[in-house]
Amino acid sequence: MSHPLDPLTADEIRRVAGIVRRDRGVGEGWRFASIELREPDKTDLPALDEGRLDRREAIVVCWNRADGQAYRAVVSLTGDAVSDWEHLPGQQPNMTVDEWHECDAMLRSHPAVLEALARRGVTDLSRVLADMWAYGAALVPDRYVGRRIGWCDVWYRGSERGNPYAHHLTGLHPIVDLNTMTLLELEDSGPAGDDVQIMGEYLPDLLPMRLREVAPLHISQPDGPGFALDGTLLSWQNWRLRLGFNHREGLVLHQVAFSDGGRLRSVAHRLSFAEMVVPYRDASPDHYRRTAFDIGEWGLGFMTTSLTLGCDCLGEITYLDAVVHDSKGEPVTIPNAICVHEEDSGVLWKHVDERAGAEVRRARRLVISFHVTVANYEYLVYWRFYQDGAIECEVRATGIMVTSHTAAPGSRPANGTLVDQGIYAPFHQHFIVARLDLDVDGPGNTVYVTESRPAAPGDDDPHALGLTVSSTPLRTESEGRQDYDWASQRGWKVVNDTVRNAMGTPVGYKLVPAASFPALLDPASPAYQRAKVIGHTLWVTPYRQDERWPCGDFPVQADADTGLPAWTAADRPIENTDVVLWYVFGIHHITRPEDWPVMPSDIVSFWLKPFGFFDRNPALDVPPSHRH
Repeated sequence: MSHPLDPLTADEIRRVAGIVRRDRGVGEGWRFASIELREPDKTDLPALDEGRLDRREAIVVCWNRADGQAYRAVVSLTGDAVSDWEHLPGQQPNMTVDEWHECDAMLRSHPAVLEALARRGVTDLSRVLADMWAYGAALVPDRYVGRRIGWCDVWYRGSERGNPYAHHLTGLHPIVDLNTMTLLELEDSGPAGDDVQIMGEYLPDLLPMRLREVAPLHISQPDGPGFALDGTLLSWQNWRLRLGFNHREGLVLHQVAFSDGGRLRSVAHRLSFAEMVVPYRDASPDHYRRTAFDIGEWGLGFMTTSLTLGCDCLGEITYLDAVVHDSKGEPVTIPNAICVHEEDSGVLWKHVDERAGAEVRRARRLVISFHVTVANYEYLVYWRFYQDGAIECEVRATGIMVTSHTAAPGSRPANGTLVDQGIYAPFHQHFIVARLDLDVDGPGNTVYVTESRPAAPGDDDPHALGLTVSSTPLRTESEGRQDYDWASQRGWKVVNDTVRNAMGTPVGYKLVPAASFPALLDPASPAYQRAKVIGHTLWVTPYRQDERWPCGDFPVQADADTGLPAWTAADRPIENTDVVLWYVFGIHHITRPEDWPVMPSDIVSFWLKPFGFFDRNPALDVPPSHRH
């Protein structure tokens, strides 16, 4: 039995594409950028879930390659019709995997590219890789304004299975019309550093060293996993939530709730990543255009990779497949896209009493994860649920850094780090925007900023030992623009002022920030203008069904951030209402030699912790571990 929030199936994707073709004349010259479930509004969910409403819809974005015009449709699966058709003049939909592959194939057979490669001594085209990137509007050459274009790096493998990202053909950048799939021009500053010997391999048989010895580590649950999965409904310990997936956000967590004394209490309506902005901080010709919007331009769902037992996931694993689509509207299944498993997490709580002895509880956590490969980089996303009611969101960045040759032998770049002989990795940043639609004991919530204040010496406190915590409600969107402050240990509580705990204080969940850093960008820079969301650690808005993308619906070739800055300009009230938190965190990547040739995981995370949500430690009922 399906649920209204379940992702579109392969059959539904095929049906939706067929309806659009039939009703709107979408033919062979068109591409489908995205086909996804149109999630029901919160207010309609109960009626849909109980069968009192019968409605299932999809959102489609497609465009005509002949004239470049894009359209957004709402398709009724229950009504077998296009219920809305919106022209999107001047907008460029997300990039597609098909365009990436077609661009690579076209360039590797183009005479101008072949000539440029030959000048660099590259003749084996099977080892060449063209890696296509999207433009921001401010950097599109005037002569190409209005066209759907991409710019490319060109790389080559040192051997058939070698790492292409170890050998950058510095200064060689094709510019491509993606609708006609033709080469518009070839930037070519000539060969650079091609005689440099680089050790950029990571496959075991290509390494110039022996592998170390590592003893086997086995994790087993003889009685099976401790969670239950019924379709997309996941239950574990006292947690219950529903799993979703779409082309843009990848994994989505719906209707997160905790059973407390037999009562199911809501914590969050929806948790996901809404954008990922990666500006490279190097103005050289190879890198000045390099600002990626990995979610808005490409889509985490499209980039999700299959997981492998024993490598990506360890233990008693349950996998779920995900379904996306290609640019022809045909469904594509990603096997083992989502991993669900339990992990030991050390000591949950402990005390040693001189009479009663030691009382210890082992902690266990439920982990829901998916992995994404965006060209050279990997993002590994983990949502972890704990027995004490806490939620941790962790991201691991790994993969291979972008590199290019230094300007001259022996030179040291100002905006990057030398990582091998004559090559450097530019500094860059990864800003991740988590969209946190919390419903703490219901949708009527207020966000409070909390800050710790030291006492000043006084008659009652001559040693200035006192510490107080201020808790200030955020009442409007302008107040909801918040920045992390280490000196005051600033955090944010989402509070339901109408529900009280046993102590008479309102219940809440606290966003415990981490991995927050300033943009360090000139506000007038094109990269910042397209992503003003990175200018603050936190934004708070009232829930609106259609406000999903913090940098706008279509960041490809955009010149401004039409998301959060535009919405919050109205300065709407956010007190005692259904609020959405947009939390910005990530990695300020000052590159290092130890990140080369493949990068050890760089780990960042944040927490959502109950704060007065429970009357006492909710993990008191965790039993002692089995003694062996």
